[in-house]
Amino acid sequence: MASLILQVDGLTVSFDGFKAVDNLNFYVEQDELRCVIGPNGAGKTTLLDMICGKTKPTSGSIKFKNHQLTDMIEYQITRAGVGRKFQNPSVYEDLTVYENLDISWPKQRNVLGSLFFRRDRKMAEKVESVATQIFLQDQLRTKAGLLSHGQKQWLEIGMLLMQDPDLLLLDEPVAGMSAREREQTAELLNSISKGRSTVVIEHDMAFVKMIAHKVTVLHQGKLLAEGSMDQVQSDPRVVETYLGH
Repeated sequence: MASLILQVDGLTVSFDGFKAVDNLNFYVEQDELRCVIGPNGAGKTTLLDMICGKTKPTSGSIKFKNHQLTDMIEYQITRAGVGRKFQNPSVYEDLTVYENLDISWPKQRNVLGSLFFRRDRKMAEKVESVATQIFLQDQLRTKAGLLSHGQKQWLEIGMLLMQDPDLLLLDEPVAGMSAREREQTAELLNSISKGRSTVVIEHDMAFVKMIAHKVTVLHQGKLLAEGSMDQVQSDPRVVETYLGH
């Protein structure tokens, strides 16, 4: 059995008495591409919020590479190797694609690094490699504000890839994309998941089918079903609470 990179045990978070996530157990293996689906209000985004430190759980445990994340704050979790992309793309629109990727390179992030950092060949190669992965190799000198919505989504994924995270958390990465962009994003995620684990929240079932190694279905903050796409699609509870609508 592959080793676990993420172990979530008994995770609960309450907001004014409402349990957004309720005693959830969730395990992700190394190099796995996991999709999390479920109706609105199922607790999907809240789960990612707790993994990346944006929201503190009421109770339970989150272990990443056997380190307890609930004891860390957001920037420490990022440095530990967890990268998070939110629903709406967040890129520096006045900077070029190259500059957006460049400033995401973690080697220059401390004060001394910023003062003495030189854009060496290694960094340039990294930018060019990531730009190729995210289909923007011909857009390196284009300002991010001029990109299409889908290209901005890819650029933000690229900014995370510059940091080489071991675990990538993506919240609805294909929302608002064209059919062709969705296909390319599936290709992108299938390629970048080799060598890292990826958790994707998504509503587009056709897209989930293109990428998921395993699917987790949440409902009212609890685990409803888990397995292959075929298994969850044929589960009567999933059909009744989610897919039937």
